[in-house]
Amino acid sequence: MTITAGAPPTGMAGPREALRHSLAITRRNLLKVRSSPGQILDAALMPVVFALIFTYVFGGAISGSSGAYRQFLMPGILALTTTITSRASGVGLNLDFGNGVMDRFRSLPMARVAVLAGRILADTVRMLLGLVLVFAFTLLMGFRVHTGPLKVAAALGIVLLFGTALSWLHALIGLTARSVETVQSVSMLAMVPLQFGSSIFVPPGTMPHWLELIVVHNPMTSVVDSARALLLGGPAGASTATALVWIIGMTAVLAPLSVRQFQRRS
Repeated sequence: MTITAGAPPTGMAGPREALRHSLAITRRNLLKVRSSPGQILDAALMPVVFALIFTYVFGGAISGSSGAYRQFLMPGILALTTTITSRASGVGLNLDFGNGVMDRFRSLPMARVAVLAGRILADTVRMLLGLVLVFAFTLLMGFRVHTGPLKVAAALGIVLLFGTALSWLHALIGLTARSVETVQSVSMLAMVPLQFGSSIFVPPGTMPHWLELIVVHNPMTSVVDSARALLLGGPAGASTATALVWIIGMTAVLAPLSVRQFQRRS
């Protein structure tokens, strides 16, 4: 990481310096990923396992055939990937506080918020690489896109933006918890309702009415329905608009809370 000598005192940098420092921290975190490419495979492994199990074990019972269920499930698997990979933001920040790296950052003439912003940016890049790997795997499994490249890019973009919003949630958890074990447990518990209380695995219309109402208003359902429509065809406007409202709302609430918690702990 390169921080210029003579820069403003810690935490007093202007927006331009803060951006430069954030990119330096992003580079530092991405270099760690490059030296350990297994982190990308880890991010893709669990979604791949879910895809195999639900397609070939439960697919016939849910949709009548594995082939039909595969087309329904795979857009949801992309969204599921973000719930798994975004946990790295909380774990990474908590580790940086625990192993003394944060003390080293405090001694440098850099914008304090750059540590948080650099972590989120690096994890977004890592999440994108994981999404590309999982998407390639879904094509190998036989998933077929019925739209064009622009809509494919839009689907991946919506999923990635939602994953970045989730990264802010995990960052808040990582900055609040005192141990990595607590971060992992709380993060997993927070993701279970999003994952299984959504339209990832089953259409909401097959559920009891009270549960259907909850699932329809789950932000994950909007993201999955948007990605499904963009990849398979059909009206995507309403679900995409709802997904963007959720993404903007979550980021607007969680990012300031994470920054405040980061400043308190720093």
